[in-house]
Order: sequence, then structure tokens, then C-alpha cells
Amino acid sequence: MPVLSDPELVEAQSAGSAQAESEASKASIKLGRAIVLTSGKGGVGKTTTTANLGTALAVRGARVVLIDADVGLRNLDIVLGLESRVRHHLLDVLEDQVDVDEALVADKHTDRLFLLAAAQAREKDDVVTSKMQALVSSLRERFDYVLIDSPAGIELGFKNAVAGADEAIVICTPEVAAVRDVDRVVGLLGNRFRPQLVINRLRPQLVRKGKMLSVEDVNGILRLPLLGVIADEPEIIVTTNRGEPLALRAQTATGAAYHAIAARIAGEDAPVPMPPVSKPGLLERFGSLLGGKRR
Repeated sequence: MPVLSDPELVEAQSAGSAQAESEASKASIKLGRAIVLTSGKGGVGKTTTTANLGTALAVRGARVVLIDADVGLRNLDIVLGLESRVRHHLLDVLEDQVDVDEALVADKHTDRLFLLAAAQAREKDDVVTSKMQALVSSLRERFDYVLIDSPAGIELGFKNAVAGADEAIVICTPEVAAVRDVDRVVGLLGNRFRPQLVINRLRPQLVRKGKMLSVEDVNGILRLPLLGVIADEPEIIVTTNRGEPLALRAQTATGAAYHAIAARIAGEDAPVPMPPVSKPGLLERFGSLLGGKRR
């Protein structure tokens, strides 16, 4: 076995020390949390929920990046009011055409929130799952939260969206079809993702009349940890069209509900606000007094 001279020995020791420091430095990096928001069914409010939860977490002081994984149907930039700022997209980064920092879009309302937009003119099959996983891993080193807006369905787009995630939030509306689809998605996710539930677009008036599933009905089937309940308020549509997430208005009931969900995600023992059940209207009260049914 060759004997190292003094200079060679010093150089070898320095190289070994540098490698040990590099490995220790990597080990000391606190990785952020990668959370996929999914449902299986389209049209349940995944994108709106992603935008509002990302905003609420950022307002609370966390560094957050949102990834729109719905390749071919880009919408997250519109909900955030950032469509005019998008110059590059997810596939530009995955295909090494641009650096990720060139593609990240800074939010208008908080300097702690960033967006990586989806490609509009490409297909979900164009995404290489391993590269998506590597991208999410690299972003976890820089951000406290990486929220991934999953496309509808359970095909390749879904698989790419969950590839780099280690947690899942499933969004479900109080409809039988939505509950069935979420139940299927939860089965695909398994226990590794520790799925939690957000019930969206609840209408207390319809629940009270027995025309919509209640929170208890939904979770009696799904049996998941309940993160929060969002009422079906017209104001959500208005603010979404303006590109101003309602989470920016924490004083409103719905804005407060998003902030409560963000608090629970962050590990706080926050209550789950329930949308208030409206009092019966004048005609309904009059009909009940007469003992008859309204038509």
C-alpha cells in the first residue's frame, strides 16, 4: 500500500474534511413540506384552494411556492392574478431550457409567495416523473411549503403531481360523485401521504333541508382528518375573477376559514370553523306555520 507524502496527506485530509462538511451541511438543511392538493374529480375547487392556502401560509410568514401541475389547462396564474407575468413554465424547467428561478413568478400581494405555472400548449405525457420528483426535492430545500395543484383524474398527470409530495390534501364537495372519487384517490394515495380533508362549497341551507350531504355525511364515508370546511360563497367567485385570493381578507368568514386551515397545516391546534346555518327565510317560516310544503 503506497505511503502518502506530507503534502499529499494534508490534501487528502482537506478533501475528506470538505466532503464531510458538505454532507453535514446537506443533512442540516431543514426540508420544506411538499403537499399535493387533489380530488380525482374536476371542478371541486382544487386550484382556488391551492391559491388561498398558499396565500394564507405566506401571509403567516412562511415561504411558499405553488406548482401548477395541470399541464395543458393552466389556471392557477389566473386565480392569483399573475397571468401577465408568466414568461416560462413547468416544462421549460423540467427540460432544462431555463433555470427554475427564471420561471418562478413572484406574487403581487406578498413577497413570500411564488408560482411555477403549467404549460398551456403541451400534454401531461410530456412530463418526466423522475424530473418532477427532483424539481420538488430541490424546491423543498428553499421553501417552507411546496403546494402542488394536481389535475383532475387519476392518470399520468395525477402520478406526476404526487411524485415529489410527501403529504396530501384531498378536496371534496358535498356530492355523492365527488365523495366516491375522493375515496378512490385516498385508496391510491395510501397511508404514506397522510391524506387530510377539506370540504369545499358547502351550502348550509341545502344541508338543513336535506338536499346536500353534511360534513358528518362526507366524513362518515371518508374518515379522514378534517382540515377545514369552506362555504359556497359568491364572494369567492368575485375575488377569483379579480385574481385576489379571499385569504387576503382574513376578516371575512371564508378568508378566516382558509387561515384556520393554514394554521392547522402549520401544526397549530386551531378549531375548524363551520359555516353558519342560515335562519329560515320569511316564506319558509310562513309555510311551516301553516303546516304546508312550499312548492
